[in-house]
Amino acid sequence: MQHVDAAAPAAASTPWSIRLDEVTVRYPNGTIGLNRVSLDIDAGEMVVVVGLSGSGKSTLIRTINGLVPVTSGTLDVGEHRVSGASPRTLRRLRGDIGMVFQGFNLAGRASVLQNVLVGRLAHTPLWRTLLGVYPEADKQLAYQALDRVAILPKLYSRASELSGGQQQRVAIARALAQEPRIVLADEPVASLDPPTAHGVMNDLRRINRDLGITVVVNLHLLDLAREYGTRMIGMRAGEIVYDGPAASATDADFESIYGRSLTSDDRLDA
Repeated sequence: MQHVDAAAPAAASTPWSIRLDEVTVRYPNGTIGLNRVSLDIDAGEMVVVVGLSGSGKSTLIRTINGLVPVTSGTLDVGEHRVSGASPRTLRRLRGDIGMVFQGFNLAGRASVLQNVLVGRLAHTPLWRTLLGVYPEADKQLAYQALDRVAILPKLYSRASELSGGQQQRVAIARALAQEPRIVLADEPVASLDPPTAHGVMNDLRRINRDLGITVVVNLHLLDLAREYGTRMIGMRAGEIVYDGPAASATDADFESIYGRSLTSDDRLDA
């Protein structure tokens, strides 16, 4: 078993807040992704964003980390004005934001350790990454991140050999290795079975509670939103239609967000 230095900090970065003021995102084909959205997320919050496909929740997350440009309005993430930011500023921003995707986005032939060390790219000289020579401090961060999501024993396994749930835990560990100020997760449990989905959501909640990192998770399953979210944002047609405590959201609230009656597909444990 690889030695993990428990004395080293697992996350030393101060979490960031997020502020959108009348933000509109219009795609080149004319589709409106966000329609004059104003939203404040405090540093250290855990927010779940719910809505059906096309509601704007993926656009919201990708706008926060600068993958989708703001058409109008202002967006501030931590110390950065993201709207109208230069490529250099966006690179710095993304170095401090961990992303977790539905499709894991791992290199299948690479080891778990190599995949997690990708999280250190923004903080590592180019020559080191080209040669694959990472400082011991970076390796310790990777070990700690893997230990935090209970997958350290798979350190030298190929990513392609892991189950879907294990791969998503590696993706979360990769995000943690960045020492992020924010973690954004876009439908991270959409392809997972119920027990594994609960495990991944619990990992994200513990990251928020134990490390204080701001966490924003996109979901479409109402039972997961109620159980793991502190605050819930509901989106429909690019607009915010609900903003309140997740635990107290009623079925009627979800029907209002979705714009239709609920079905078994809206609950993970149905």
